[in-house]
Amino acid sequence: MMLNFETLKSSLVMYGLDAMYAILLLIFGWWLAEAAQRFVFRLLTVTHQVDPLVTAFVASLARYAILAVIGIAVLQLFGIQTASLVTVLGAASLAIGLALQGTLSNLAAGVMLLVFRPFRIGHDVEVGGKAGEVRSLSLFMTELKAPDNTQILLPNASVWGQPIINRSAYPATGELKVSFPVPAGPAADAIAQCVLQDLRENPNLQSQPTVHVSRVIDITNADRPVVELTVTARVKPSEVGAVKQQVLDRIGALVARSPRQGPPDRAREGGSEDVRR
Repeated sequence: MMLNFETLKSSLVMYGLDAMYAILLLIFGWWLAEAAQRFVFRLLTVTHQVDPLVTAFVASLARYAILAVIGIAVLQLFGIQTASLVTVLGAASLAIGLALQGTLSNLAAGVMLLVFRPFRIGHDVEVGGKAGEVRSLSLFMTELKAPDNTQILLPNASVWGQPIINRSAYPATGELKVSFPVPAGPAADAIAQCVLQDLRENPNLQSQPTVHVSRVIDITNADRPVVELTVTARVKPSEVGAVKQQVLDRIGALVARSPRQGPPDRAREGGSEDVRR
């Protein structure tokens, strides 16, 4: 069988040009998609009336829509009829659906998160064992910023399918209040001063801390009276738990070094926090 080099040459030239056009079209389409995403993001941001979460989602949607159009154009450039392609995809819909189940579920979950909006940009959330500040929501991924400044990318399906703890949903007062019993007299004054000094050195404090006697627990024994001290302060809402734990640890160490007087020592917030002696 003899090869027709002229036909082969013309075919290579034709398909080579098509391939070159396809590459140029893909490059232009990628640039156009990025430019459209930036344009939509800026347009929605300028209005100051659209939620930042919706802005990021719509901008991402515009980018993927242009990429889809460019992909169809590239297929048509190689002579692949999109109508035939749709027919083939329809016949293999079950297999494709199973193959893209994870991707489609992420897309559907992203739409649900956008519609119901359990969180917004800047909210402090915890989902799927991961905690951080919400930075963005795209078609397939949710981005969090961890407290140690690391990036956390979660598939939307795992975010929508897990309990979401939103610490920024309600206005937080950042109020710290811890009560604990101590021996009355010099021991109580020493513990109060140490706790106050530690709190004043904490950078998360937003107001001057106070320690006062909230109630008298036991005065039946004149030699060992016991009173209850209450520590109050205002801290950053996101740091209440950490600061409270530091205060409880410090109280436990101070009470352990004080003379063993009165009933067993305990520290509580509303009657539920214990510090072992």
